[in-house]
Amino acid sequence: MSQKIYEMIFDRIEQAVEKDNLLPWQKPWAGSGIDPQNLVSKKPYRGINPFMLAVQGFACPYWLTYKQAKKLKGSVRKGEKGTPVIFWKWIDKEDQDGSIKRFPILRYYTVFNAVQCDDIDYPKPELKDIPAIEACEKLVAGMPNKPKVEHGQTGAFYRPSTDSIGMPDRGHFIDAEKYYSTLFHELTHSTGHDGRLGRHTKEKTSHRFGTKDYSKEELVAEMGAAFLCGKTGIENKTIDNSAAYIKNWMKRLKNNKKWLVHAAAQAQKSTDYILGVTFND
Repeated sequence: MSQKIYEMIFDRIEQAVEKDNLLPWQKPWAGSGIDPQNLVSKKPYRGINPFMLAVQGFACPYWLTYKQAKKLKGSVRKGEKGTPVIFWKWIDKEDQDGSIKRFPILRYYTVFNAVQCDDIDYPKPELKDIPAIEACEKLVAGMPNKPKVEHGQTGAFYRPSTDSIGMPDRGHFIDAEKYYSTLFHELTHSTGHDGRLGRHTKEKTSHRFGTKDYSKEELVAEMGAAFLCGKTGIENKTIDNSAAYIKNWMKRLKNNKKWLVHAAAQAQKSTDYILGVTFND
């Protein structure tokens, strides 16, 4: 039965990828829609600062300094790391001829995201009521040697250096099926860790965006997600988006179908691992 599911999902993806009218991939979650800004002044950060703050991975767009948190009768949680915000400060300096000249000096101060603080009130985004799917929850809970999963992030990712997964909160997703498909994608990535299947080392996989090896690993992860969706019976609502995602990465591999077959083989091993199925390498 398991092998038939793998074959059925692979065949459906292969056929969908070849369609000219396949809809573009749709990001399965939505952000807050608010640029990073100071909680107290409400002023958005400028220059490189929005990028520096966004890459920290917090879903909340509000930031404040240690002093601002204290003034609001709150506090920065012990052990939390701040993020530097840079700005130019102009100073006046008298020249030898007595004239005044202005010089810019680069300065910085440290801010913390509102979620890193206690007793701080800030606008909370409205989250949809996305119900849990029992079969999917059971699958995730049963994965052996599961990596840590941290919600509340601005995007979904697997971080090899910490062997951890970041996910937006479930209420940010379009629907429950898209949430679990995304989580299955990241769980499949995690099976490549040396503490599990060791695919990242064996395949010499790069996690550097845009490289050929990164493209191969994305094929594996999305194929694995599709297999797991098939196992939990939610593939009818996710497979077209998976196919669109796979088609994008196939283009980077010059549509060489051998990579799709190779990815399917690696994804099957990953799926078996997540399900706790033993197999011979």
